[in-house]
Amino acid sequence: MIDAKNDTPDGTRYDVVVIGGGAAGLSAALLLGRSRRRVAVVDGGQPRNAPAEHMMGYLSREAMPPSKLLEVGRAEVAEYGVDFIEAQVDHIEPGFTVRLAGGASLDARRIVVATGLRDELPDIPGVRERWGKDLLHCPYCHGYEVRDQPIGVLGTHPNAVNHALLLRQWSSDVVFFPHTMEITEDDRERLAARDVYVAEGTVKWLCVEDDRLRGVELAEGHVVPRKAVFVFPKMVPNDALLTDLGCEKNEAGWVVADPTGRTSVPGVWVAGNVADPRAQVITAAGQGSAAGFALNHDLLEEDVALAVERRRADQASPIR
Repeated sequence: MIDAKNDTPDGTRYDVVVIGGGAAGLSAALLLGRSRRRVAVVDGGQPRNAPAEHMMGYLSREAMPPSKLLEVGRAEVAEYGVDFIEAQVDHIEPGFTVRLAGGASLDARRIVVATGLRDELPDIPGVRERWGKDLLHCPYCHGYEVRDQPIGVLGTHPNAVNHALLLRQWSSDVVFFPHTMEITEDDRERLAARDVYVAEGTVKWLCVEDDRLRGVELAEGHVVPRKAVFVFPKMVPNDALLTDLGCEKNEAGWVVADPTGRTSVPGVWVAGNVADPRAQVITAAGQGSAAGFALNHDLLEEDVALAVERRRADQASPIR
């Protein structure tokens, strides 16, 4: 790991600078490193899934701690000469110059932004403390581990009803807590048809005993026993670097990219949750690999064009 303050020569030139060292960024760096490109990965060390004890749904890596995946991934990528720089990126100048916190800079022919997203949780006592433990989000990541247990779903997001309907696949005991959300008659009918009970009332807090969730307490004092609670957080992309570069966004506010991660700004690619809120770890890794593949071919086209230009220039020079 390079110390950006002491070890990184100012203005170091790379073929590709990857910003974000999660599954997406590391996969892009792996493919590019194996392609013998000069690559740097800049990472601030704040992965989205840090609160989770285990990572599920990743073929061959089932139940691996997220930190272990990153540890193994960095070691593999480093074997191909990729530099790792522990730093925050302040901004990217067109061209591209990557300005790091502390003043150092990196020059790059291409950029991959894999900075992920952040989850904004509802302001309910106990929610942040239990996040990643027994307060969960993704049914595909954690539903099987709480199968057949009493499950609760907090109505703090427009998609919360669908969340509850989906979780009915993992348990026959699902309770939906509307909290301050108004439920339409159509949604009430759908929930009833799936045998999802609706617990009316405002949620006061999550009840915890001996560091384990015991239930959800409503404002009037009634406690509904639950072993796990799911919440649909507001997902906010960490895309300020992309916005500053002028990357286009869709109506939902996410950066637009083609299937390889190529954005509207030439030379800038994205991978993972920064542009795709639905990407699981394994999906993000695949997106990073696809971006690396496309980037290498994009660089190759430029390399060939430059080589042809030099050859023509040499041929046009008078013989000495």
